[in-house]
Amino acid sequence: MKLLVIYAHPNHRSLSYSFLQEVLRGSGENASIDEVEVLDLYAEGFDPVLVFNEEKRRRDMHADPELARHRAQIARADKLVFVYPIWWGRPPAMLLGYIDRMFASGFAYRDTGKLLPEGLLRGKTAVCVSTMKGPAGYTLLWLYNAHKTLMRKALLKYVGFGKVKFFEFGSMESPRGRHKEKLEKVYRYFRRVTA
Repeated sequence: MKLLVIYAHPNHRSLSYSFLQEVLRGSGENASIDEVEVLDLYAEGFDPVLVFNEEKRRRDMHADPELARHRAQIARADKLVFVYPIWWGRPPAMLLGYIDRMFASGFAYRDTGKLLPEGLLRGKTAVCVSTMKGPAGYTLLWLYNAHKTLMRKALLKYVGFGKVKFFEFGSMESPRGRHKEKLEKVYRYFRRVTA
């Protein structure tokens, strides 16, 4: 299995970065995982701004040469792992901008004239590892599960992904946030995952 780990936090001393390290540690001990590639969006300076003009047309996005390396990363991966904080009830704009630019028609999906398009990224699965300041039930009870609905249904399932697993950790700025236990949970998952 090949993993593409997409990290979307500007600080390498953050708790999100600690979760990234546990993803990598567990994956490194898993015989089912052949390859792990990390895409650190902030460190790379990825430009999340979607631009359409006379030179860049929406219908040509799937072939934008600037994004060829990133399309190849997604195409190679069996599983995409997103590691990010939840800010304002959703992933950072950097991650959403990456998805805006990468999940282009002709690469991630194809319009069929039906209600829903054909997802071209079928066979892939995803894991979302996210942290937030608020309590764990905040996004579920107050925001009606908006974060998971966005990531699972509006984005990943739309382009053909199969299973989408979530590690959504709340109260992470609290001394009672059980950080070690949650980091260990992510490590154990990646040490054992087989598909």
